[in-house]
Amino acid sequence: MATAKTPPVEIEVGPHTVRLTSPDRVYFPETGATKLDLAQYYLAVGDGIVNALRERPCMLHRFPSGLAGDKVHQKRVPAGAPPWLETVEVFFPRYSRTADELCVTDLAHVIWAVQMSTVEFHPWNSRRADVEKPDEWRIDLDPGDECDYDRVRRVAHVAHEVLEELGAVGYPKTSGGSGLHVYVRIPPEHGFQDVRRAALAFAREVERRAADDVTTAWWRKDRDPALVFVDYNQNTRDHTIASAYSVRGVPDARVSTPIRWDEIDDADPRDLTIATVPARYAEIGDLHADIDDHVFDLAPLLEWAERDEREGEPPPQE
Repeated sequence: MATAKTPPVEIEVGPHTVRLTSPDRVYFPETGATKLDLAQYYLAVGDGIVNALRERPCMLHRFPSGLAGDKVHQKRVPAGAPPWLETVEVFFPRYSRTADELCVTDLAHVIWAVQMSTVEFHPWNSRRADVEKPDEWRIDLDPGDECDYDRVRRVAHVAHEVLEELGAVGYPKTSGGSGLHVYVRIPPEHGFQDVRRAALAFAREVERRAADDVTTAWWRKDRDPALVFVDYNQNTRDHTIASAYSVRGVPDARVSTPIRWDEIDDADPRDLTIATVPARYAEIGDLHADIDDHVFDLAPLLEWAERDEREGEPPPQE
């Protein structure tokens, strides 16, 4: 005998109503969390997720059957989207094509994406006003397969030290996996290549100070798997990583969670999930809320890049 389907749930989000179908579909088998649980999580961190995504082209990582099924990387907003949904057109030179990507301007956009089975949100580091000029420099501390999390923490402190010396305010977050990310707001005055050059210069400085813990080797085969790769490539055009407050498509429903610098040594990514982050958010709010108030000029890092290149270091490879 066929099991009766659970009726859709209508969610009021500001002036919009989003109809959530199959609300009891289990997305995370390890915890039993459902599609409705996922929507309720994003509602609980609404201001934070919107702040992280606002006005950015956004790729969606969708799981139409939950984590037990296939993952779909979706750039184009599908036909039949509601008329109020905002998009931004981006051009992909490799294919000589354009795509209208989701451009979040309010929380209803996020809940609509959940209805479309989105778990992860991967925004560009540029905004709709000029998608070719990033306003976010992303530092990705990416551990090798044999690297422990204590090493990631040590490298994070070195990165923080360099940022402070530069006068840059870094906003850390867990990756939702085994690494850490740090975001720095920058003026949208440089193209992706210069932002990447600056990011590589910073990575090399971190490597100089923590040579036993860090690699900047371009090819994976050349990296010691026990080290942390300071991944400057995340600043390449159309490279995206999970946003702050994005859930990750892993069995325990971890969240890429903003943390304070003084939490680096104690915060355990395994403890930051859709079950725990809402209470944390209700208590301390969005730790990245004022990122737009602390804009860092890349000029010093571009000077470092020029110095390194004069001394024979290669620029970022294409």
